[in-house]
Amino acid sequence: MAAADVPVDLGRDEAREAAVRELSDPAYVSDDPNPLQRAIEWILDRLGELFAGAGGMSGLTAIVIIVALVVLIVIVIRLRTGRTGRALRSGAKVFGSTVMTAAEHRAAAEKAAAAGDLAEAVRERFRAVVRELEQRGVLDARAGRTVDEVAFEAGQALPALAVDLRGAAVQFDDVWYGGRTATAEGYQALVSVDGKVCR
Repeated sequence: MAAADVPVDLGRDEAREAAVRELSDPAYVSDDPNPLQRAIEWILDRLGELFAGAGGMSGLTAIVIIVALVVLIVIVIRLRTGRTGRALRSGAKVFGSTVMTAAEHRAAAEKAAAAGDLAEAVRERFRAVVRELEQRGVLDARAGRTVDEVAFEAGQALPALAVDLRGAAVQFDDVWYGGRTATAEGYQALVSVDGKVCR
């Protein structure tokens, strides 16, 4: 018999020490759950305790409660971080308190663009578009109309310009409520939409 085939006879203490050394190898530790897995397990345990405490709650009731909690969490996150939150925090209204004609808004936009204030130029040019639509009777003159309402209502009334009007609304929204930098190209795109609305 070869030496490799001879069984090793270890005592109880020696075998235990060999096992401890072997199992302390980092390769065996990799199966431990990571922090995210531990957090998910903790949440599931708490939900399990909640449902166990509810006693006679049916499986359908438990599912409805879980779905309602998830929907509530998604809504809270959207209100805090998404476009909806920015719009609610800023008011998301097209016009301020001063009433001006479309021509006056255009003049204000050109003045702002000439001064290099492209964000203000974008805002005033978009206001000119909306006021023009109101003056022509395409939109009713309504205080507090949001940018999205303008794009939707005007797009329905003027389907040929729906894409242009949506793009103008998105640009206004991105610059004023989304924190994007206004560009000369973006402003010229609004000038083009304004020209199409005036025809």
